[in-house]
Amino acid sequence: MAFSRVGSGILRTVLPLFVAAALGWGVHDLFSPQWETRPASGGGEQSGGSEQALPRPSIVREIDTSPGGGFTAGEQTVIDVYGRRNRAVVNVNTETVAYNWFLEPVPQAGSTGSGSIIDERGFVLTNYHVIEGAARVYVSLADGERLQGDVVGTDPENDLAVVRFDPQGRQLETIPMGDSDALRVGQTVLAIGNPFGLDRTLTTGIVSGLGRPLRARNNLVIRDMIQTDASINPGNSGGPLLNSRGEMIGINTMIFSPSGGSVGIGFAVPVNTARRVVPDLIEYGVVRRGWIDVIPRQIFPQLVQYARLPVDEGLLVSEVVEGGNAEAAGIRGGNHSNAVRYGRTVIYLGGDIITSVDGTPVTSIANLYEALEDNRPGDVVSVAFVRGRRRMTTEITLSERPDRFQWD
Repeated sequence: MAFSRVGSGILRTVLPLFVAAALGWGVHDLFSPQWETRPASGGGEQSGGSEQALPRPSIVREIDTSPGGGFTAGEQTVIDVYGRRNRAVVNVNTETVAYNWFLEPVPQAGSTGSGSIIDERGFVLTNYHVIEGAARVYVSLADGERLQGDVVGTDPENDLAVVRFDPQGRQLETIPMGDSDALRVGQTVLAIGNPFGLDRTLTTGIVSGLGRPLRARNNLVIRDMIQTDASINPGNSGGPLLNSRGEMIGINTMIFSPSGGSVGIGFAVPVNTARRVVPDLIEYGVVRRGWIDVIPRQIFPQLVQYARLPVDEGLLVSEVVEGGNAEAAGIRGGNHSNAVRYGRTVIYLGGDIITSVDGTPVTSIANLYEALEDNRPGDVVSVAFVRGRRRMTTEITLSERPDRFQWD
């Protein structure tokens, strides 16, 4: 079993944080047509006898001859949502550059995915892995026009990106953002995308689970993922997951599949994550996140044993940035005269060991990123740490994470 991203390029494998003890499979029947049983017409008395011919029942479907008739309320809702939103879903294609034997650049087809127009100025929300490594990005609209786009901003930590194209005078349809915090397991959802290049394909399903943490290929965890059984396949990446009001409540991102095809377990980044990061992506090109000005080293059993550390888990502060917020808050780094080398990494021993941030346990570098993911520069966080045998806390006003800590 493997998790696979659902762009139509090379499917990338990621490791989930959870393993289901058992998967229960069943048939989910959506919006079945309503059938009625009624007696056939006729069937009076027979002449010359006392026996009566009983009406013979038959199964017939009541036909509504009114415009748009013949659909259940559920079907009509799905039809209406698709009709209002499908033109705001675009196909996102990329080109990469390779080099031949003469070191000449040669354009090559890259990945194919989907995206949602979120602004009439031509801003498109998609997945980072759809445009990752692209030399050129193209956006194909509902009218068949293929336009070149520019990558405005990327957030690899949440697998999100914003692309912009020139509408060239078009009045664009857009998809409004809903509230993913209001989702409930069992509610109906719709996915629109371009699986296998089939433009604006619609699938339906339900919310199968909420709050799923999944580890991406950059070893960071995307939190609060939405699990759905709506069919998602290669090419759906970056497309919208909608509620029955036609609001985007997620961005379809990856599938759990033994073969690369949909088996009814898909995942979407919650739209509230996009609400938080998209303004920064448009304005700055990156997400401005808070940071603690230290150089941390994750502790491991060999280091614990060698340095006789007082705890088995946490982040050893190898160095503090001079004049930074950690130094101002009293955090101490290691001693440069007491250094050890582990592989290619130099670790300065004797520094404080950070164990939690705002109550969130910190046992790895990835945990530190996760603990600060929602924080912005200027926010104040409580940091718990160990110094010698003493457990201490301090408050730190976050700085802005420097570029070298961006995952790319």
